[in-house]
Amino acid sequence: MRKDIEIPEVEGVYVAAVYEQHPEYKTMDWNAYIINDRNDPLEMILIVSSGSNDKKITPAMRHSIKVLPAKYFAKIEFLQEKLLQLENKFAITFFADGKMYERTFVFNNGVIKESALTEIPIMNMKGILAV
Repeated sequence: MRKDIEIPEVEGVYVAAVYEQHPEYKTMDWNAYIINDRNDPLEMILIVSSGSNDKKITPAMRHSIKVLPAKYFAKIEFLQEKLLQLENKFAITFFADGKMYERTFVFNNGVIKESALTEIPIMNMKGILAV
């Protein structure tokens, strides 16, 4: 039975921590985004995020997005400064092409920092991609 369940590999979908200016408060903040670099929309996206290390664990945060168009992105959540030293996981499930996809994206402890900024696909902004 289990061998009959096929969960295809996720391609063209990313999670990024983007360092950007808050429009109202003019502070520089880290925000997590989901990026759809595919040629088809993602539907019924469910995201569960959490952070942890040897001593701390955050409660799980749950998010949903009905549709994320092709070649587009959406903000998941603000990343507080205290979270940046934890391992942050984003478990993402979505439907595309009539199939269910699932993948967990991880930011390891301490990788979210200004010195590691790179260009993020689709967004034309600087940030860090999760592995």
